[in-house]
Amino acid sequence: MPQKEESFFRETIRFALITLAIVLPIRIFIAEPFIVSGASMEPTFYTGDYLVIDQLSYHFEEPKRGEVVIFRYPYDPAKFFIKRIIALPGESIDVEGERTIIRSNSNPEGTLLNEPYTLGAKYGSYVKTLKDNEYFVMGDNRSASSDSRSWGPLPKKYIVGRAFFRAIPLSKAGLFPGSINTNF
Repeated sequence: MPQKEESFFRETIRFALITLAIVLPIRIFIAEPFIVSGASMEPTFYTGDYLVIDQLSYHFEEPKRGEVVIFRYPYDPAKFFIKRIIALPGESIDVEGERTIIRSNSNPEGTLLNEPYTLGAKYGSYVKTLKDNEYFVMGDNRSASSDSRSWGPLPKKYIVGRAFFRAIPLSKAGLFPGSINTNF
């Protein structure tokens, strides 16, 4: 009987080590859980929404306008924020009231950004030209969001990843939640 107990114990330890060897790298380098807290992304995300973050893709491709990203707050990297990418490196952004215009070298007149995901509140004015590796991010609930309008462009190095999967609430579960193709 002692040999069976020792064998069971050895197999349990072996199973746990193999599981850790598989799960930990995935958790650390590929996907990370994130629970939304706050009203800045309403109506797209609400407090308590459970997301899985894709931490790998941005090592191979650049973030795109309309994607929802999770990042470390530049002035306190221990805090994580969730916002939508509005403008890309090298572009200029002009926010006035409810309108957002994106300008670039190839489109100096600019394009009015269609933002059906916002709550429609007026949200002040802001004009900025982004440098390389800078992104302009805003919450969908503009009147309740601390974002690039408050603390400036987001350096790429602070981006952790994009919202890959919403698990909770189950009624809204799905891949790439909140992402909207707004490239022009």
